[in-house]
Amino acid sequence: MRALFAVIGASAVLVTGAIAAAPVLLSATSSSSSPAPACPSADPVMIGAITVPSGPIAGYCQPELVNAAHIMNAALNLGLGPHTQAIGVMTAIGESGLVNLTYGDQAGVDSRGLFQQRDNGAWGTLSDRINPFTAATNFFAALTAIPGWADLAPTAAAHAVQVNADPNHYTAFFAAAQTIVTSLTP
Repeated sequence: MRALFAVIGASAVLVTGAIAAAPVLLSATSSSSSPAPACPSADPVMIGAITVPSGPIAGYCQPELVNAAHIMNAALNLGLGPHTQAIGVMTAIGESGLVNLTYGDQAGVDSRGLFQQRDNGAWGTLSDRINPFTAATNFFAALTAIPGWADLAPTAAAHAVQVNADPNHYTAFFAAAQTIVTSLTP
């Protein structure tokens, strides 16, 4: 999945190309006077032990944050800590904007879910690929099977699993992923 960058004034704005409805993320260099995206008011929801507010957190609202919580829970279930949780959230931001997509992208019309996993037998059934917890579990299983994965830079770790055309594609999403994981950690 490719991201488009535009500079508006002194603020760099990142818009993921997969979906027009994805939240707009302001880079760390944006001014503090930039308004956060408006999130609909919603009561907090529990995803496992994680309380998910209406948001925004790092520019994401509750529906996307719920998906991040599922990714975090999948990592926790495998004994993986916050850094690896952030790698999973970063990857999903880069692939889908944390939206559980039911359609493919430029890389393949068969790509689905938060991680845009392909129908190639490696990621399970369609139901597996669009179930946030299962898709994340499969992502983390593939990640942890890579020799030396824990020593890789976050974008390199994500790229080793996703094989994106640009090995640095995920770099721009790591700070937001860290903010989300830190904010949602019980």
